[in-house]
Amino acid sequence: MVETLISRADFEKDIKKSRFLAMAMPVETEEAALAFIREVSFPDATHNCWAWKIGARYRSDDAGEPGGTAGRPILQVIEAQGLDRVAVVVTRWFGGVKLGAGGLVRAYGGTAAECLRLAPRVELVERVRLTFHCPFSDLALVGSRLPGLDAVVESEEFDATGAAYIVAVPVVHMEDVVTRLTDMTSGRIVATEVEE
Repeated sequence: MVETLISRADFEKDIKKSRFLAMAMPVETEEAALAFIREVSFPDATHNCWAWKIGARYRSDDAGEPGGTAGRPILQVIEAQGLDRVAVVVTRWFGGVKLGAGGLVRAYGGTAAECLRLAPRVELVERVRLTFHCPFSDLALVGSRLPGLDAVVESEEFDATGAAYIVAVPVVHMEDVVTRLTDMTSGRIVATEVEE
């Protein structure tokens, strides 16, 4: 089971006089991840180290810490906790005591891990987009049944004869949703997959 975060989460910890602040956020795109990193990075901090993972794409940055001691441990925590579509920034304000390479790995990875462990999560369900036109005579019925089909309405545009819909449904239920829409409207609705 792959999960993502429901909302932003923060966790702060002091380790040998250095202050570590982990901030995690659900993200859908690389642009959103980079925007989050820019938004929460503190200019007065010693280091703003980060990692993000979106599907098969991922990146991390040690932000001036010794290579492999910050960004990579944060990324490993994201993967180890079975998360996707997540960005994490761990900010450090140096307190005067050097931690060494192993200490840095434990500090960055541990702070990120605790932040993610405490964060509210939701199962990440892969969805497919369907499009269909619904006549006015079926709008009330279809509108009341879509939530029960786990269909998320992305757009609804009215015209002279009804409404054109685009809905996102779980991939594993796509065929069932198409069949049910057709059956409940006696064939007046024919849903097809949106070509990306």
